Amino acid sequence: MAKAGKRIRAIREKIDRNKHYELGEAVKLVKSNANAKFDETVEIAMNLGVDPRHADQMVRGVCQLPKGSGKTVRVAVFARGDKADEAKAAGADIVGAEDLVEQIQNGKIDFDRCIATPDMMPLVGRLGKILGPRGLMPNPKVGTVTPDVAAAVKAAKGGAVEFRVEKAGIVHAGVGKASFSDEDLIENIKAFADAVMKAKPSGAKGTYLKRAALSSTQGGGVKLDLSSLVDS
Repeated sequence: MAKAGKRIRAIREKIDRNKHYELGEAVKLVKSNANAKFDETVEIAMNLGVDPRHADQMVRGVCQLPKGSGKTVRVAVFARGDKADEAKAAGADIVGAEDLVEQIQNGKIDFDRCIATPDMMPLVGRLGKILGPRGLMPNPKVGTVTPDVAAAVKAAKGGAVEFRVEKAGIVHAGVGKASFSDEDLIENIKAFADAVMKAKPSGAKGTYLKRAALSSTQGGGVKLDLSSLVDS
């Protein structure tokens, strides 16, 4: 434990808590601090000027990370017949209908993304209380309820990141791995920030993007200079 505490202290000493770092500088600092024994995920957190308790201030969407997420994503698809075959051909890990519902009801959820064809939603609806709290419920707004299951599977496997604002007005997501090049991370981060900015809801008043920070799984948070994050 003392060793972990020492490592965290050393990381914190490298970060100026009062400084807002330019994006390129922040990426270098976060990568240099990602010295755990595994390939740490680089994460962004954005504080937004919204109150998601109001429907017209809800922020959600999906961003296709141009350089991928670096994560192996297991995808489950609810589909029948030809659509089930298309999903399997596109690389879905689990494909089913009633059998998949039963599996999930029995507590077996070994997937990271869930996709469904529109005709399957009455069936999938039974799983709302299980999948909803885990953020796995298929939704047409983020492209996970679609007749084009092949494209949805490929997008999920290729680095599509869903985002949804939390109670405190924070949106966060993994935007790559510490092993990525600086350039690839910067491209992913900018793409994600752009997607969040485009998802600005009609009810958002005043400053929409208030603060943002970058971190890695076991590294400290680095505050970002917002002007380097989004093109004004």
